[in-house]
Amino acid sequence: MMWGGRFAAEPSKLLRALNDSFAFDRELFAEDVQGSIAWARAIGECGVLTSEEVEAIVNALASINPPNGGDFEDVHSYVEAKLYEKAGKLAGKLHTGRSRNDQVATDLKLWLKKACADAISHIDALRETLQKRSEPETKMPGYTHSKQAEPVTFAMWCGAYIEMLKRDASRFDDAMNRGDECPLGSGALAGSPLPINREKLAKSLGFARATKSSLDAVSDRDFAADYLFAATMTLSHLSRLAEDLIFYTSDEANYAELPDTMATGSSRMPQKKNPDVLELTRGHAGRAIGELTGLLAVLKGLPLAYDKDLQLDKEPLFRIRTVLALVVPAIAEIIDGLQLNREKMRAAASSDLLVATSYADKLAATGIPFREAHEMVGNAIRNGTLDELAASLK
Repeated sequence: MMWGGRFAAEPSKLLRALNDSFAFDRELFAEDVQGSIAWARAIGECGVLTSEEVEAIVNALASINPPNGGDFEDVHSYVEAKLYEKAGKLAGKLHTGRSRNDQVATDLKLWLKKACADAISHIDALRETLQKRSEPETKMPGYTHSKQAEPVTFAMWCGAYIEMLKRDASRFDDAMNRGDECPLGSGALAGSPLPINREKLAKSLGFARATKSSLDAVSDRDFAADYLFAATMTLSHLSRLAEDLIFYTSDEANYAELPDTMATGSSRMPQKKNPDVLELTRGHAGRAIGELTGLLAVLKGLPLAYDKDLQLDKEPLFRIRTVLALVVPAIAEIIDGLQLNREKMRAAASSDLLVATSYADKLAATGIPFREAHEMVGNAIRNGTLDELAASLK
């Protein structure tokens, strides 16, 4: 235990059940080792460790295997316990000037930078797939209010989601830029007593800069909220795409057919080809909204500086990263294998009703006020004389 000296009794099993986070925060193992190696080198430069001790600790840390179960309070205690096994009492020097508060904040920011980069990579791959499938020659109805509105092309449909995904990628990029600050060296809340070169330490970990306020740094979870917001927007956009494809592949529309590899069947009805992946995408978008709202609710009333509530920030992040890594490539695979019924799409886009606006525009071009032209076309539709009106404009 990393804090037992003050206490005469062992922790209650109930306290352990509530307090311990190793079951999920071991996801941060690689980042914890990375940060610990950087800290060992930084305190070596301050004279806390000799160069030989730095080398021994760094080599020992690098040789620790990822966790595979065990009874530990958190990932930090796991790494420290394994370091003791490999380096003996020397391991006790590593925590000099460091707190678990700045340690976990650093681990999480390192993890979030990787998570954002992963999300951008998945989004870019989906954008490329949509671009590849864009077909400017394939006409289809465009919809507003779920009613046929004006003719568009499949390329225009793909392009709309490409633009959404561009914004999604930029949000992850913005989150990375804002969160690209290293908390290490902030201590528990008031800084480290060691003369750490924090800018050099930040750069050694791949951060753009060190945080300015130690009081803020140990409790700042804006990066986590930014990541969840960016992920929620991405999944919300994919939910819209999924809803479109569910309709387009319905028996009633029949504009497209899902690839066999990305559809499911029915245990009862042999004719069914179900869009389960698309439906799950909608569901995950709804859960993501809940994850974001939950984190914001945790953060909204916390006093400075660190509070244990912040332990609850990690599970939603881990879940959402897993969801994005599944859903975004799955949508890309569906788009790539989508079989378009081009004749049906073209036929649906050929109705005179879809070009009714152009008839109003043509009337307006003759000098008739557009509002009057709009009413004339509407009357023709109501009276069943749109064909005659269209013929008179040719």
